[in-house]
Amino acid sequence: MTDPTARPLHHRDIRIPPLGLAGTLSVPKNSLALVVFAHGSGSSRLSPRNRAVADGLNEHRFATLLFDLLTGDEEADRANIFDIPLLADRLGDAVRWLDGLPVGGLPLGLFGASTGAAAALVAAADMPKRIGAVVSRGGRPDLAGDALDAVQAPTLLIVGGADHGVIELNRQALARLSGPKALEIIPGATHLFPEPGTLEAVIELAARWFDRHLAPAVDVTG
Repeated sequence: MTDPTARPLHHRDIRIPPLGLAGTLSVPKNSLALVVFAHGSGSSRLSPRNRAVADGLNEHRFATLLFDLLTGDEEADRANIFDIPLLADRLGDAVRWLDGLPVGGLPLGLFGASTGAAAALVAAADMPKRIGAVVSRGGRPDLAGDALDAVQAPTLLIVGGADHGVIELNRQALARLSGPKALEIIPGATHLFPEPGTLEAVIELAARWFDRHLAPAVDVTG
């Protein structure tokens, strides 16, 4: 259930050092926590699906950051799109930059899609004291490799019921996670969740997970 006091919402176009990666930081009044997005292969901060999820989380009083994990030149090399350690490092850069802003006082979660889910899990393993929760949408958590064994953050894996093959990869990854964890399968949804109502289901599941595992903080956003 959304909170009508979440508005007004402040959007800010930002550049994340050291490479000046473009992003959009959206902060509702009285934000409960901050969620950083990691998009999947071939996508960007402008992904309509992640933007829809971010908008939904904003309605639930979560601040969000969507940003490009690669520069334009880097995107031209397809190998970089699947370089999970590189993408995880970029998430780390974003988190450290955010920690210098007023929103840096908020609990922090990661939302990853496709290969971005693997990057989110590697980043969570690298920053166990900072990352409070992870949600994966149609993700490839298996690509996180041995980092799965080190993830302490509560992790929710969301998969479409018609996303054949990816379901089993998520089940295998789930078995390796030692912290609080869950796998939610949305009936009838394919990999990109284009079916009516499926993305809304993702938003509700993600919002509940972040609400449960990211402790409310004192409002630092004004």
